[in-house]
Amino acid sequence: MAKCLAHLYSDILSNGELMFQRLYRIADFIAKSMAYFGGFVLIAVIIMTCISIIGRGLVPIGLGPIQGDFEWVEFGVGLAIFAFLPLCHLEKSHAVVDLFEAAYPPLMNQILAALSDLLMLIISIIIAWRLWLGMLDMKSYGETTFILQYQVWPFYAACFIGSLTFVLIAIFCMYRSIREFFIISNNNDKSGETAQENN
Repeated sequence: MAKCLAHLYSDILSNGELMFQRLYRIADFIAKSMAYFGGFVLIAVIIMTCISIIGRGLVPIGLGPIQGDFEWVEFGVGLAIFAFLPLCHLEKSHAVVDLFEAAYPPLMNQILAALSDLLMLIISIIIAWRLWLGMLDMKSYGETTFILQYQVWPFYAACFIGSLTFVLIAIFCMYRSIREFFIISNNNDKSGETAQENN
């Protein structure tokens, strides 16, 4: 059964390579755009924090910290994390434990990679789902921040956009892993057939 699927997929690969490259470019553009946005947010948070700290030190001359600075830091860092997740996943930059990778054949390693991508997809969906529900709850309750008294739900909405992007990238990574599995499987079948012909 696996051999038949591998042969079927080898036919698809010749026509699907262009589609895969287009999808990868789209995913790469979306993930990098989010990462750049997260970087700008993080830089803004750093600048604001520096200004606030300087203001605290200059209280005797009439200056002071930025009001609600820690609330802005909390929101900015949270948003930056969700903005970085898509690119981190697309580039396979998550922390991994690969103690047994060298002991396994490439096909087994690819199966493990596909399983980890599936797990990451499930986790990303759960995170987006819970953020969506949390946003609806914050909006219905009219929850506000302690110092600034700003509505909380727009912050949830901004993070939800990042988590939704994470889901889309996770779907693409799952597709990429399945594709790579069939490529390796097809190459193994061709190597086995070549060895049998030589014998």
